[in-house]
Amino acid sequence: MQKRKIINPWQWNEEIGFVQANDLTGVKRIVYCAGQVSVDDEGNPLYPGNMEAQIKQALNNLETVLRHAGLELSDVVRLNYYTTDIAAFRKAEPMLSERLKKAGCRPVSTLLGVAALYHPDVVVEIEATAVQLD
Repeated sequence: MQKRKIINPWQWNEEIGFVQANDLTGVKRIVYCAGQVSVDDEGNPLYPGNMEAQIKQALNNLETVLRHAGLELSDVVRLNYYTTDIAAFRKAEPMLSERLKKAGCRPVSTLLGVAALYHPDVVVEIEATAVQLD
């Protein structure tokens, strides 16, 4: 039997769409996605320094990867965010939260500030783990 249970011991989590844990049973497969950044189909960086636009494009790229794996954003159970600018990321969080909510995506997540990413114009990278329940 498949089951996904959200675990949030504190109410503040729900108010901002944050999840402390996903308890999964009946997992058929797990897909680990590489970090996605804001690049075009040729791997060229897009939207230099623009956090919100880069988050949107990185999510678009993540959704493309997931579709090719037969999954959707709602199947994502973990997102790790790496950014060179925590303050800009936090400013863009409402847009990110709304997009995830609209997709039915309730992942656990970690936000990490880093000194640099693979290209100087890239300010955010999003890494995902998705599951297909049996």
